[in-house]
Amino acid sequence: MAKNIVLIGFMGVGKGSVAREIVRQSGIVAVDTDDLIESMENRKIKKIFEEEGEPYFRERERRVAKWLHKNVDNTLVSTGGGFYKVKNLHKIGTVVLLHADFDTIYRRIVEHPNAERKLKKRPLFQDVAKARALYDEREPQYMEVADVVIDVSGKSVEKVAEEIIEKVMQ
Repeated sequence: MAKNIVLIGFMGVGKGSVAREIVRQSGIVAVDTDDLIESMENRKIKKIFEEEGEPYFRERERRVAKWLHKNVDNTLVSTGGGFYKVKNLHKIGTVVLLHADFDTIYRRIVEHPNAERKLKKRPLFQDVAKARALYDEREPQYMEVADVVIDVSGKSVEKVAEEIIEKVMQ
């Protein structure tokens, strides 16, 4: 198995922020699966969903997962909220779930100084009731595939990064 760390969790839980902090604290190289897909497609995730639909996007995630497995090692991989479903997830690296309850995640997004932009870039978060239902569906699945679970509720990004470094990188 590759020596990557793969961050999974519901959209808005803080995977990108935590990844940037882990890079700052440890110097590890990081990639983001959504950024890789946007580069492949030369368009934003929101646009891909609008123009092609979710099945097309999920196929792009599978392509990225295969590429990561074959080509990437000693890297931190932050993922989109649905990336955990790729079949080769554990071949990519150690899977770390960033966990928080739905209300905590939603509050973080809407209270963020850039709340409007944060909501806009998450096509599956446009309807809060649907997003909550999706969270309820995904949360047990996240728990099932995770090698390590980190509860991020009430913790700073710095503290979460320290926990991951301590539990996974040492």
